[in-house]
Amino acid sequence: MTEALFVSTSPVFKVDGERQADLARDLLRLEISETTEGLKTCVAHFVGIGPKPDGSEGELYLDGSILDFGKAFEVSIGPPDDERIVFKGLLSALEVRFDEGATPEVTTFAEDKLMKLRMTRRMKTYEQMSDADIAGAIAGEHGLTPDTDADGPTYDVVQQMNQSDLAFLRERARLIQAELWCEGDTLGFKTRGNRSGTSVTLVQGNELLAVECRADLAHQRTKVVFSGYDAQQRTTIDEEAGADVVQAEVAGGTSGPDVLQKAFGDREANVVRQAPLVTGEASAWAKAEMLRRSRAFVTALGVTRGTPDLVVGSHVELQRVGDPFEGGGYYATRVRHTYDLESGHRTYFEAERATVNSGTGA
Repeated sequence: MTEALFVSTSPVFKVDGERQADLARDLLRLEISETTEGLKTCVAHFVGIGPKPDGSEGELYLDGSILDFGKAFEVSIGPPDDERIVFKGLLSALEVRFDEGATPEVTTFAEDKLMKLRMTRRMKTYEQMSDADIAGAIAGEHGLTPDTDADGPTYDVVQQMNQSDLAFLRERARLIQAELWCEGDTLGFKTRGNRSGTSVTLVQGNELLAVECRADLAHQRTKVVFSGYDAQQRTTIDEEAGADVVQAEVAGGTSGPDVLQKAFGDREANVVRQAPLVTGEASAWAKAEMLRRSRAFVTALGVTRGTPDLVVGSHVELQRVGDPFEGGGYYATRVRHTYDLESGHRTYFEAERATVNSGTGA
């Protein structure tokens, strides 16, 4: 089997479903970003002057014929016949820049359909609903199809107090360590174990151009405690979660809480930001907070030669990165795809893992 020596990974643009070759021709820089909190964004810079359809030369992309507010904007990238859509959203801002001695630039800003949630602020009460139920209800109000699967309690009452729907859902997600995203017309709201993602292997010195791996005990704890008061039962609430909650997610190595216990002894965190009203809430929140801390014991920040399949939620294996950090179990929490005329496609990512390999901190 032969392979091409040079493969083009130039982005392909569609506006309102139609491919726009001129945008690919005039592209200067591109940046697409996403995190586990949702709202994927796209910023694209284009040459702002050039040949027009009538044969003349003048300003480009400012007459609304191709780029305009509210138009659907799609970007795909990757080798021919293996392209991946890395952004789907709506154009929300246009900018032009003139600078002496430089070519004029037109910049577009786009967001995925979580923009609708960002722009809707309200006060509302939800009764006898779980966080997944609330996410489903909000999705329906914005014409989105809910795809929810989040572990957590059912609440008697939850109040949205002068918050945007996006900020409110992000807050609900953080309480139970769920993740929020939008894929086309579908709103996803799932705890990590219920979210599917691609599997990617990155080799340092090959497609992995640079990487920093760190195991950090600063925010690790051997136990997390949530306290509150149950007014109906007239009893105090004290629920805790220990190192065992993360063990179901790891296949080997030594977890942050276990390393902390050996190195410094017991370190307990008492959470006071939220006040649970029943035992079930306290138990779920304590488990989620322990998972949040433990999952971030090992972090990796890297840049690849351009990996379209690397998305938030990807399961990542790192190779040739040092014995403590070698192997799989990493989960991508932040991904940024960029393209420019100097470097081509690059993928910047942040990933986390709950363990170091045995032999370090064991």
